[in-house]
Amino acid sequence: MKVLLAVDGSPDTKRMLAYLATHEDLLGASPKFVVLNVQPAVPNGASKFVSKETVAEYHRTEAETVLASVTKFLDRHEISYTASFRVGHAAEEILRAAKKNKVDLIVMGSRGRGGIGSLLLGSVAQNVLAAAEVPVMVVR
Repeated sequence: MKVLLAVDGSPDTKRMLAYLATHEDLLGASPKFVVLNVQPAVPNGASKFVSKETVAEYHRTEAETVLASVTKFLDRHEISYTASFRVGHAAEEILRAAKKNKVDLIVMGSRGRGGIGSLLLGSVAQNVLAAAEVPVMVVR
């Protein structure tokens, strides 16, 4: 089974990883993980004030920070994976990566808000659930 892990470094990402680590049998024998972090694009007007190279370096640094903690966790649990990042709208990039990598499942965390808001999923999770062509597991 090929699984896309959409990660953002939030506590929800950590809960998702912990859930997967404690439910190893859920994904069958030797799942292949594709780890993806999506960095939000800088608004177009910002290019007047900051070079493309500076923006690219910022995205790379931010993504490496997120991916470092996730890959450390996966390495510690001896889970094989490939890791990458993209820049853009999170839901669109997750869906694009899922299709490109021909994954069987997308796994992601949900940002809960407490109170009545806790009944709702984050907008990225909602958009992925609505448009994905494969099953999506949202871990809270």
